Amino acid sequence: MTSILMVCLGNICRSPLAHGILESKLQSDAFYVDSAGTANYHVGDKPDYRSIAVAKSNNIDISQQRGRQFKISDFDTFDYIFVMDQSNFDNVITLARTTQDIAKVKLLLEVDDTIIDKRVPDPYYGDITDFEKVYSLLDDACSALFKSLNKTIQ
Repeated sequence: MTSILMVCLGNICRSPLAHGILESKLQSDAFYVDSAGTANYHVGDKPDYRSIAVAKSNNIDISQQRGRQFKISDFDTFDYIFVMDQSNFDNVITLARTTQDIAKVKLLLEVDDTIIDKRVPDPYYGDITDFEKVYSLLDDACSALFKSLNKTIQ
């Protein structure tokens, strides 16, 4: 089984959306998807209500997810670790123990060559339209990732 971790800062906005979107596209018997935050602000919390609403409007239920903090053992658990921006990339890489750990970490938007800015903006201080824009970005990236992952298991 291929395991994929989505990572943002608090694990309540971007990474839960990416987690839910990718999970909705993949076969559950071949893939495991999870999400985490580099900070511990929201451990145990549900995703932001706006993330839940945007996901729900796209027929994805992320309301049962709970925030957790990225931990060093995630390098052992996950085959791929996708981060939402450079700051979170740097935070995860700081915890890496080996070059193999580092090789697992990528910016999520790197999977889509059509996207110029490889940073998923944090919608937390915005309004619902900011969450909708982030959803759209993540959906495009997860579609590209889906195609790439399906090639690896065939």
